[in-house]
Order: sequence, then structure tokens, then C-alpha cells
Amino acid sequence: MKIATFNINGVKARIQALTDWLAGSGADLVVLQEIKSVDEGFPRAHFEDLGWIVETHGQKGFNGVAILSRLPLEDVTRGLPGDDADEQARYIEATVVGSTAVRVAGLYLPNGNPAPGPKYDYKLGWMERLRLRAAQLLASEMPVVMLGDFNIIPEPRDAARPAAWAEDALFLPDSRAAFRRITHQGWTDAVRIRDPWATRGPFTFWDYQAGSWSRDDGIRIDHILLSPQAADLLLETGIDKEARAGEKPSDHVPVWARLAA
Repeated sequence: MKIATFNINGVKARIQALTDWLAGSGADLVVLQEIKSVDEGFPRAHFEDLGWIVETHGQKGFNGVAILSRLPLEDVTRGLPGDDADEQARYIEATVVGSTAVRVAGLYLPNGNPAPGPKYDYKLGWMERLRLRAAQLLASEMPVVMLGDFNIIPEPRDAARPAAWAEDALFLPDSRAAFRRITHQGWTDAVRIRDPWATRGPFTFWDYQAGSWSRDDGIRIDHILLSPQAADLLLETGIDKEARAGEKPSDHVPVWARLAA
């Protein structure tokens, strides 16, 4: 089972880029972030005609997450527990049924800038809610894959120029500590584990400005976290960096993991 995450930065604006990538991806399930569409506006029929099961949790003009799956989905839930007043569409869960059932949690974690301020407070509060939900998922003792755009640069090596991000909400000490509180529950960083001694990169995001892509001035903020049961099934991981060089690309690239499931 190949599971991927892709912040598409507007599904309608990049429907061709997404379609082209999907055609050659070999993915069984993809979680999308920043679809920037309400549920009824998502181009569902387009992807269903290509053989995908579609589940969305959308929001007009901002945020929004979705799941595209080749395999049956069960128990789809929308929204991160812990705050009934939170109207931002940033979280979706489902169980994907392969040879082994896997729980998938797709997320678009708040950016948090400018920091300090209410947006940063919301980011940290959202991360605490995520930590609590992550603990519940681990307690299920089933294979769980929690993946998406976390808007967190975990370590200096995850940025081409760490000093440039020192005051950014993605890299502030409190942000990174909140991320560690989640991973230290027992989650495996699927991308990092494939090359734990790397001193630079890999990256998953390159800004549209200032020639970031051409200079490889990137950061790694798109992550795949595996529960112990999912980590036991891990076969390989990858980052489809070439997607950033395509026609009208997203500023993120797909990240994926293949499980023996």
C-alpha cells in the first residue's frame, strides 16, 4: 500500500498538475491539503472518473483537506477533536482497507504567523489537540499513518538556511517542542528514518519567491508519522521532487511511504 501526502495549494488551480502526478504515482491513497474549496465545489467527478474514491473536508477559499483512494474507505471522520468551535477545515481520518487495515489521519497544521499573536496561539493549541488525538490513535494498536503539511521545520538540517527561519512560527522553539511532544509518543518519522544521518534536507517545500526552487532553498514541513505497527510494515519512502519543476506546480511536492499492507 502506497500512501502519499500532497499540499496541492488549490485543487482547481492545479487540477492538471495533480492529475498528471497521480497518473504516474502508483499511489493507493493520497491525502491533500489546501484544496481551497468547499465540499460541493471539489472536482469530485473528475477524480471519480479516474477511479478514485473521494472524501473531502472543505472550506471556502482557504485550508481544506481531502482523501483520494483506490482502496475502500471506512469510518471517515472530519475535524480534529477537542474544540467544537473550530471552523477551520484541517483534519480528516479514514480507515483504508488493504490486506491489512490502516488508519490514516490527514492534516494541514496551522502556519501560526505572525508570532507571537493569536494565530500562533491557535497553532500551539491545535498541536496540543493533535497530541491528544495522536495518543488515542496509538492506543488503538492498529497501523496508523498520520501525514500532511505540519508547517513545522523539525531540525536545522530541515532548512537550507535555518537562520532565515529563526523568528518564523514554523521553526520557533515552542513549535518544535510541540512537534517533539507528538513524535516522542512513539511515532516514526518515515522520511527521516531512511537517512537518519543526513546533514541537509531533504526538502518538501520551496517558496515561489526569490528563486527558491532554482537555488534549492527549501524546507521540510510535509511529514509522514508512523505508529509502531505501521513502522513495522514500512518498505520504502520517497519525495517526488520533480513535481515542483512541472507546469503550474504547487510550492510543495508529494511525500510517500509504501507499507506491506
